[in-house]
Amino acid sequence: MRSGGYFDLDKKKKQLSELEEQLPAPGFWNDQNRAKRIGKQISILREEIDHINQLDGLRDDLETYVTLLEEDLNPALFTEAMQHLQEAQHFVNLSEIECLLNEKYDHDDALFTIHAGAGGTEAQDWAEMLLRMYSRWAEMTRYSFSIIDILPGEEAGIKSVTVEIKGNYAYGKLKAEIGIHRLVRMSPFNAQGKRQTSFASVFVYPEIDDEIEIEIEAKDLKIDTYRASGAGGQHVNTTDSAVRITHLPTNIVVSCQNERSQIQNRDKAMVILRSRLYQYYEDQREKEKKTLESTKTDIGWGNQIRSYVFQPYQMVKDLRTSFETSNVSKVMDGDLDGFIFAWLRWHAKNKADKQ
Repeated sequence: MRSGGYFDLDKKKKQLSELEEQLPAPGFWNDQNRAKRIGKQISILREEIDHINQLDGLRDDLETYVTLLEEDLNPALFTEAMQHLQEAQHFVNLSEIECLLNEKYDHDDALFTIHAGAGGTEAQDWAEMLLRMYSRWAEMTRYSFSIIDILPGEEAGIKSVTVEIKGNYAYGKLKAEIGIHRLVRMSPFNAQGKRQTSFASVFVYPEIDDEIEIEIEAKDLKIDTYRASGAGGQHVNTTDSAVRITHLPTNIVVSCQNERSQIQNRDKAMVILRSRLYQYYEDQREKEKKTLESTKTDIGWGNQIRSYVFQPYQMVKDLRTSFETSNVSKVMDGDLDGFIFAWLRWHAKNKADKQ
């Protein structure tokens, strides 16, 4: 018997059927925002139903192995059963994580920002290394990864970047990455080859859909255009098409430069602004002790959530969960699920302890 919630298969099938019945309705595709939202809900439900069915199959297979082994403890069959269990373990872990992704925006796409800390070129290079790491993680997770706005460093690296990451549970998983990331290595930018410590901050917002009403008055906006930066090519901007929008009452600043026209850049920047304002106002309404901006502590010593040590030894360690690995190169190539899963379990336990 299933315990309900995530594993309530009958309920999920009913919800899926009700949503799919809306697809052929006249005029359904006229409202693109609504169609997009329902399409995402259908995708999530189909994935969850498929995972539940796979878990049921794994359970049946393992119960069959247990029954057969109770009748005859055959060494070859036991080895086969253990191999099957090990192969199934990763999928079981993923399903456990999906059970933990049950907060308000966990299913949503994410807007992801990285800012270099103090330290000039070294910190800016570290920010670019993190950008590559997350792009590889998105690729491995089969999420789309689009750079919306980027500010290059003077010599190397980046000062800041905003990325749109689309996929089921993108925001729920990437919440684990919010905070200060610390790097220790022999700096390639230091002529003396000394070990150096650098910092970069990561922050994530859920991408809010257009149906949620956020009141934004024109008089509260300061809109600037500027020359977009890029690597060149046939589509390099030759006009001031990049857009920066400042929301004066909250001093929230967003920008976009990756679209082909100023109008498209402005529309995308407004999407980002709406997402940030929604979370800002929600923090205010709920009177949380730590509002959105208070989580953005100084990008430096004492505030890091994770340390990446390249020299004199190799170790990546999350300071909240104590999850660690010595395989630094694998982490920098996007293998972050161990850290993300450990944080989700830690976060769920902390939330339960407070209730």
